Amino acid sequence: MRIVPILTAILVAAFLFGLVIERERLFALVSTLSPRADVAEAPDATPQEVSEAEPPAADAVDDGVIRVMATRSVAREIDTQVRLRGQTEAARQVSVLSDANGRVISEPLRKGAFVDAGQLMCELDPGTSAATLAEAEARLAESQARRPEVEARIPEAEARLAEAQARLEEASINAVAAKRLSQGGFASESRVANTEAAVQSAQAAIVSAEAGVKAARAGLDTLQANIESAQAAVARAQTEIDKLQITAPFAGVLETDSAEIGSLLQPGALCATVIQLDPIKVVGFVPETEVRRVEVGALAGARLNGGVVVQARVTFLSRSADPTTRTFRVELTVPNPDLTIRDGQTAEILIQSQGVMAHVLASSVLTLNDAGTLGVRTIDANSEAQFVPVTVLRDAPEGIYLSGLPDQVDVITVGQEFVTDGVPVAPSFEEVIQ
Repeated sequence: MRIVPILTAILVAAFLFGLVIERERLFALVSTLSPRADVAEAPDATPQEVSEAEPPAADAVDDGVIRVMATRSVAREIDTQVRLRGQTEAARQVSVLSDANGRVISEPLRKGAFVDAGQLMCELDPGTSAATLAEAEARLAESQARRPEVEARIPEAEARLAEAQARLEEASINAVAAKRLSQGGFASESRVANTEAAVQSAQAAIVSAEAGVKAARAGLDTLQANIESAQAAVARAQTEIDKLQITAPFAGVLETDSAEIGSLLQPGALCATVIQLDPIKVVGFVPETEVRRVEVGALAGARLNGGVVVQARVTFLSRSADPTTRTFRVELTVPNPDLTIRDGQTAEILIQSQGVMAHVLASSVLTLNDAGTLGVRTIDANSEAQFVPVTVLRDAPEGIYLSGLPDQVDVITVGQEFVTDGVPVAPSFEEVIQ
């Protein structure tokens, strides 16, 4: 029979019995036999000896106080930016349409070609437009040639009127003289009657002469109307001829081919599309919550999807919100002399705004309260934890910029998830530990 395994089993059983059943007595016995207890009970042990024998625990705090890590943050002024997503747009874009009927007789310009303002893009067959213009010009020349003749009739009619007035005056004098002679018995009644008839005849001549003057002047007015009508016909015919040549309204780039030679264009048909890329616009849409931070003339920058970075200023800010998205259109005008920036490129826009006071902290300090509000846990003057809502301004390599905190604040960096408002804490500051 083996005695060693039996003794081992008995000792293990006794140890487990003491550890489980008589645990408190076992720990008391161990504490009594411990050398530290002897040192603590020695009456003449110096404080230094006691300290060397058993250093105090580093985390010894009052009951209910939670030890946390904290940092003391001081706010500083930073330049804030409004970040938008947008795209580039041509400064001007127009679809040049035809105003006349006709077949194209000019060689087409291919898309991508550069055109100057006033450069011919599509020319239409003139047809009978030239003959119509020549006819209108001939009628105008004829009307203008008649002007001296019609104008000469007015002085002639006025002279006849003056002659009739003179005859009336003479007949009136003769009639008065005949009446006086007749009263004295020196003239017959027939002579008086003849003089009175002469007066009436002179009066009729005056009426006829006045009608002649009015007719001459009316003829001149009619001639002037004919001249103006002929001039309008000439202008109309010239306009129709001008419509046969479709030119570029401004300098730019052809986005489409111009109309092919031989094709029939009608009013409203497309000749070509021209876009202007210098300067070019960068367009974004500002939410209504940040529109007050954007001003016309503010410095801005844009990063295009090809890596190109440009700087400009805000040249337009809409006063009316989009009815669907409730955002406001904002535009930057960027020089583009070499046309490297294309229409429709995606852009990330940063618009400089007024500086604000902010704290730079690690993103790990952020937490949520029971209502789901984003914020941080701080330590108040009574060494109690308090939740403070914050606003994230932007990210940076050194951390995140937060607003909504006092200018100087102690922020819990480790342990903020284990405390609530009003819980006493014992902070260890990172600056002191470092």
